[in-house]
Amino acid sequence: MAFNGTAATDVLTELYAGTDFSALSWLEQSWVAWYVWIGNPVIATGLMSFLLHEIVYFGRSIPWIIIDAIPYFRQWKLQPNKIPTPAEQWACTKQVLFSHFTIELPAIWLFHPTAEGLGMQTYQVPFPALKTMAPQIFFFFFFEDFFHFLAHQALHTGVLYKHIHKIHHKYSAPFGLAAEYAHPAEVFILGTGTILGPLLYCYFTQNLHILTVYIWIVLRLFQAIDAHSGYDFPWSLHNIIPFWSGAEHHDFHHMAFTNNFSTSFRWWDRIFGTDTKYREYRARVDAAKGAMKNATKEQQDAIERKLMAEVEAEGVIAEAEAEARGVLGGKKTKVQ
Repeated sequence: MAFNGTAATDVLTELYAGTDFSALSWLEQSWVAWYVWIGNPVIATGLMSFLLHEIVYFGRSIPWIIIDAIPYFRQWKLQPNKIPTPAEQWACTKQVLFSHFTIELPAIWLFHPTAEGLGMQTYQVPFPALKTMAPQIFFFFFFEDFFHFLAHQALHTGVLYKHIHKIHHKYSAPFGLAAEYAHPAEVFILGTGTILGPLLYCYFTQNLHILTVYIWIVLRLFQAIDAHSGYDFPWSLHNIIPFWSGAEHHDFHHMAFTNNFSTSFRWWDRIFGTDTKYREYRARVDAAKGAMKNATKEQQDAIERKLMAEVEAEGVIAEAEAEARGVLGGKKTKVQ
């Protein structure tokens, strides 16, 4: 690996003295090239972190936009009579970008000095082995899921709901782009669960590379966007891993307002009883379909829409009660 220029040479000398570049993989050499090209580790880490988030977030959302535009996929749509319009998706995009640039972008520039202060590796190579990263990433999933379970319930109470979380519940039938459609304060609160796990892990173990954090963030973004997609396919992950949450679990939360507060896993809702209405609803749907085995698909869909409408009506009341505890009542906005 060769670099030209005095500045690049200085960076190589400062950051990568004694590194055997011939022993590095292509990805590791590209990593070095990025930090050398930018010339400042703080800027390089901040810019890479922000670009990664934006590219993955919108890159993963685009397939769901395409799927929403194709009628064939409605057979797997959890609320098939509620398809987001282009105008709704554009309004959602603007709010998401506002939160990204007002909360995430300023905060992301503090990440490198904070991470290094806690002992995290950033520009360093070589990368850790997969067997090192895998348990770390599982811990991040576990930590974030429990943090989100607690914080999400708090956001459903009084003032926090009325002035913050209500924005995220604008759509009773969520769609991929709406994963981070939220008040900037909510982005900060729930985003804390995503990054606090890695920071705490690094503080106590002094053994964490930022690449592991990036892989975790990519997986977390995929999880959040897919959970808001509104689709449940036969190959959806929860049909393979029973304790995985997924869209089928989280869609009910938006439809009914209550229950299912976790993100990745179902176990906290089951342990603390915050999925009782969800399980009752699924039992009613299964019973209704079982009693109508000989009915046409149109008749089966009609009874499921009826049950959905009942649950959503209860959700509107529950939302109004939650908001009333914050001073006034409110009513849910529905995607038509």
